[in-house]
Amino acid sequence: MVYSTLVRPLLFSLPPETAHEFALHSLSLLPPSVVTKVVGGFENQSAINRFGISFQNAVGLAAGFDKNGVALQSLAALGFGFIEAGTVTLHPQPGNPRPRLFRLPKDHALINRAGFNNEGAAAFARRVKHRRPDCVLGVSIGKSKITPLDEADEDYLASFEEVYTLADYVAVNVSSPNTPQLRELQQADQLASLLSALQARNRQLQQVHRRAQPMPLLVKLSPDVTREQLEATVDVITRQKIDGIIATNTTVSRENLRTAEPQVAACGEGGLSGEPLKQRSTQMIADLYNLTKGKIPLIGVGGIFTAEDAWEKISAGASLVQLYTGFIYRGPRIAREINEGLERILRREGFSNLDAAVGCRACREE
Repeated sequence: MVYSTLVRPLLFSLPPETAHEFALHSLSLLPPSVVTKVVGGFENQSAINRFGISFQNAVGLAAGFDKNGVALQSLAALGFGFIEAGTVTLHPQPGNPRPRLFRLPKDHALINRAGFNNEGAAAFARRVKHRRPDCVLGVSIGKSKITPLDEADEDYLASFEEVYTLADYVAVNVSSPNTPQLRELQQADQLASLLSALQARNRQLQQVHRRAQPMPLLVKLSPDVTREQLEATVDVITRQKIDGIIATNTTVSRENLRTAEPQVAACGEGGLSGEPLKQRSTQMIADLYNLTKGKIPLIGVGGIFTAEDAWEKISAGASLVQLYTGFIYRGPRIAREINEGLERILRREGFSNLDAAVGCRACREE
């Protein structure tokens, strides 16, 4: 209540990126113990195992909120079961010119064209080495803007090596709409080349660092693909033995918005996130669950604000969920509220645990 009546109006009086930087800096200064006292504790249900990793709970923070890993410990103290940091690139880059982040309050949405602004994978690794969060840490890697498309494999491989010893899993971002040509890497031949190179390097690094298993690799997909493109992508992901899929990134669509069209147009290009993406991402999760026959874990992201929203993703086939825009609009207690709400929903629906509920709607639809 304090967030919605006092803190959010204050933050929303600032330009969106200024508010984001202020919130992130403030969190970075707070000890995790203080953060936990502010939001209240949460008694986790039994651990959830996905791609060989034990998660404290199913609710994660999506990539984009903490690109440089400056506040991971305090973010974990908010109750997230996992945090996906980044997206980081091999070369430090400032991103696109400001302003590049816009709010659409009537739609509970954001438009961003940040363009992977970050200090680079090496700087990220140096910082996070001494500031690991008390939860599962995923790291999202993307292509540097200055790297030509035909050199993308080497660029991703170098970033992968930089974050390898820090990450619990690595997400391969080939779906941001804000780096020129990046989404071309979702094409089957390009994606196969990239993932094959990453898996080969993954096996090499496993031996060097004597890991019990290779680093779990996930791929983050765009919601703006056709069914035919999705089928081709799933075929590549299956053949390359990728561990998981994140569905979805932001959309370039501007359909069915409540915000006046001139206001939306004034924001310009960028990816749309939040409530308008909810139905589209949930449908894609159901499609992916059926295409993969439920054999590849899915992380559902897009328009999650409540436990019911998370439940829709889980029942469509998501094994875990992530949020970003919901965190901006709902505030620091959102992870705890969704986790507690999911426990009530599971009891209401007659499921003994989350695993039993994954894909229950998709199964009924078959």
